[in-house]
Amino acid sequence: MTTLHYIYDPLCGWCYGAAPLLKAARQVLAVQAHGGGMMTGANRQPVTPQLRAYVQQHDARIAQLTGQPFGPAYNDGLLHDTDAILDSEPPTAAVLAAEAIAGRGLDMLAAVQTAHYVDGRRIAERATLIAIAGEIGLDAAAFAGEYDSQLGEAVHRHIQTTRHLMAQVGARGFPSFVLETDGVLHSIDLAAYLGNPQAFQDWLRGRAEASAGHGKAAAPACDINGCAL
Repeated sequence: MTTLHYIYDPLCGWCYGAAPLLKAARQVLAVQAHGGGMMTGANRQPVTPQLRAYVQQHDARIAQLTGQPFGPAYNDGLLHDTDAILDSEPPTAAVLAAEAIAGRGLDMLAAVQTAHYVDGRRIAERATLIAIAGEIGLDAAAFAGEYDSQLGEAVHRHIQTTRHLMAQVGARGFPSFVLETDGVLHSIDLAAYLGNPQAFQDWLRGRAEASAGHGKAAAPACDINGCAL
């Protein structure tokens, strides 16, 4: 059995840049998501002019390397919305809730990323997350109940488990992909695959067939406190 572990954060721009890789990987083998809580607790923050200038540097490079779109509602709307709070905990809880009720955590993650980076929606708000769940076909009432149960202690435990995994495999930040084959974990170097999901899929298919691993991550990434160019 070969499993791809995906270490992510919903507000990590490079994770959004890696979304096509995740989509390609899911067509080849099982993927397990691990939210790392980049912007939780003391790291959650409102949108400010300083934050806007900081993230737009990264967004431009992500778009250049991966082709991922950043919509006007995000650039000209959300990034100027000083009442918006960037908090990873609610969208991470939403991914856990979608997985718990329907096995669709990764679908929820993709929808949340699009909602944030393209549609400029406030993905730290309960009502927005419930609406997104409905948009991808989940039962809104069932999702809402499970989402509420995932907030707080449950999502905190999940984040701590993710950080333990990161320490175990030497993952320096988000995104990180770790291939598990017969209980052995191998970190994957994403640098060669950003913007080339077909090559990533082909490589994974080969590794799954050969039950082999790969080298350690060195691609651009976000660490637990934020992103670096």
